[in-house]
Amino acid sequence: MAFLKTILIILLVYYLLKFLAKLFAPKILNYAAKKTESHFREAFDNQRPFNQEEEESVIINKKPSRKKNDSEKVGEYIDFEVLD
Repeated sequence: MAFLKTILIILLVYYLLKFLAKLFAPKILNYAAKKTESHFREAFDNQRPFNQEEEESVIINKKPSRKKNDSEKVGEYIDFEVLD
């Protein structure tokens, strides 16, 4: 009898949580979406506005590529032979 009572309580709790999840899930997701939207809106509004007067120039210094000589190669070629 105790086993059936335990099974009944487990099923009752399962269906109660399922019902409550269907009831409150849209409200929780709506709250999370609004909170995320406000966070992104605040981050977007705090950005520095673009002014052409304050535009900074970017200089990229690139070293010319060197071609490697034979003496600069790493390692050497080893020819292996199969011994029978």
